[in-house]
Amino acid sequence: MKTTKQNILFSLPAAPETAREQPTTTERLPRLDLDLELRAKILPLCRLQYGEIWQDPISGHRVGVLDATKRADVAKIMHGDRARLVLNDPPYNVQVGNANTANLSKIDLDAYLKFSRAWIENSVAVLDDDAHFYVWLGADVSDNFQPLPDFMILMREFSELRPRNFITMRNQRGYGTQKNWMWVRQELLYYVHGNPIFNIEAEYTDIPKILRGYYKKVNGRVTENLERSKSENIRAGNVWVDIQQVFYRMQENVSGCYAQKPLKAIERILQASTNLNELVVDFFAHSGTTLIAGERLGRRVYTFDLDPIFAEITIRRLEHFRAMGKTGWQWENPFPEIEK
Repeated sequence: MKTTKQNILFSLPAAPETAREQPTTTERLPRLDLDLELRAKILPLCRLQYGEIWQDPISGHRVGVLDATKRADVAKIMHGDRARLVLNDPPYNVQVGNANTANLSKIDLDAYLKFSRAWIENSVAVLDDDAHFYVWLGADVSDNFQPLPDFMILMREFSELRPRNFITMRNQRGYGTQKNWMWVRQELLYYVHGNPIFNIEAEYTDIPKILRGYYKKVNGRVTENLERSKSENIRAGNVWVDIQQVFYRMQENVSGCYAQKPLKAIERILQASTNLNELVVDFFAHSGTTLIAGERLGRRVYTFDLDPIFAEITIRRLEHFRAMGKTGWQWENPFPEIEK
């Protein structure tokens, strides 16, 4: 039976602190973009169909099943509002995990750039006068590193956006190899629209400074970096080394959501680029991480996905967080109904 379109609050048992307390500690769901039989079971549980939007009555968040390339769809969820931050994690045009699916597909490069141009145009259209624009992107080393360099060139068409930085997130777990350097990086492009604020406090990590040196004169006195610092901890800079790739032993893990972004990374972006109650927009909801980050930090989030399953997961993850205080399901199933 299809669920109603109202909020669904449900409880799951808290995940054990250690794997020793529960014999089976592997993910309960395979990749949701890949398993067609599983998708057929879950689709009837999704409260939204294409073109529909769920409105959160508590914090004003919105979640939709919409197409990022269609201006009318984007306008429908925005309803005239403007975003202080647009943060997108689109498909990378890379065949992920040796599987080409509708959600994580590899298509002709020209078609991918046409797709990208459309959602970028729609992103620019909803930005506030002074706003931030971030996009995660990858590169296919087996295909001349596309689409990363092609996408960066494409971005030159949008003179409204000024490039600010090229960030690398260093995953602590990575793709191993015996004949190459280990794959442990994620690329993040950062642009600005107008002259937005940047909260520098958000850039400090929890890694303490331990190296002495880098001497220079300040007011006639020779000082070292430890004396001059505003913090005892190092700054993240544009190489983030303090963030763990999400996997099933982490509370924030959402089973079935392949390659979800770490909550810590998204929260860092929100803290640096927005203030309380400001609007954040994410065109590719996936596991709902941007929504959870916004809820935890007091930002309003509008997000959507073309796949009703990921839109449903996004809503359920918010409800689960409010009911249980958990940021994800770790190795549990976000759809317990299918196990009955």
